[in-house]
Amino acid sequence: MSLPGNPESVLDLRERGSPAKDGSPQVSDRRLYLQLSVFTQCRDISAVEKILKRSGLEAVLYEDFTDPQGFAVLLMNENPDFFVRESRRFLNQKVFSGFKYLRDFAMTGRSYSLGREMDLEDWLISKPRRTVLNPAWPWAIWYPLRRKPEFELLSKEEQGKILYEHAKIGMAYGRADLAHDVRLASYGLDRDDNEFVIGLIGKDLFPLSHVVEEMRKTQQTARYIQSLGPFFTGRVRWQSPAPAASTAAGR
Repeated sequence: MSLPGNPESVLDLRERGSPAKDGSPQVSDRRLYLQLSVFTQCRDISAVEKILKRSGLEAVLYEDFTDPQGFAVLLMNENPDFFVRESRRFLNQKVFSGFKYLRDFAMTGRSYSLGREMDLEDWLISKPRRTVLNPAWPWAIWYPLRRKPEFELLSKEEQGKILYEHAKIGMAYGRADLAHDVRLASYGLDRDDNEFVIGLIGKDLFPLSHVVEEMRKTQQTARYIQSLGPFFTGRVRWQSPAPAASTAAGR
């Protein structure tokens, strides 16, 4: 992509991972988009489950932990056109007309790389799917967040220290199989200008709540988060089959 008025300048919008074993770069134009739609005033979720099973869409159906009439549908696809075509048609079916759509809980994001990923394609495409579709991890907490603008004025070194403090907590919970995260970028995709969507996924609810509590003590949350939430907490009612893990090539 060339910059306007300067055809000699090219923007590289590809995602990047760690170099392969032979030194060749890992780059990709692929990204996975995920969208969470939340509803209430549902007294019988079985009708939603039935049409979702028949739809062939890659999806998760959650029952809302905090609302006895609430539920959420998580849809995912690599093509953003999917969300204004197939997803739109699905969510406008007659069965949804009796429910109230909770616009304030709508979350949309895309997978992204940090430049350190050992298997870039797996990180961008397969790992988010495996995480949200793992039948052994039925509990989920989803929430958006936005950092304070001054975080972007910090040096890369300062940002790295702050983010690493935060990441260490998440990695410890992941290694213990207590909480696994899905991190999505939502720049320009969110009505309220949130920058990220986070999904915490696991086999039990308490560790997911506990990791949120622990994260509050980090510099990123205590000093540099402008807004956090609303939070959707749910348990899987139905989910598509999980994809198999890939093997990093050349490693």
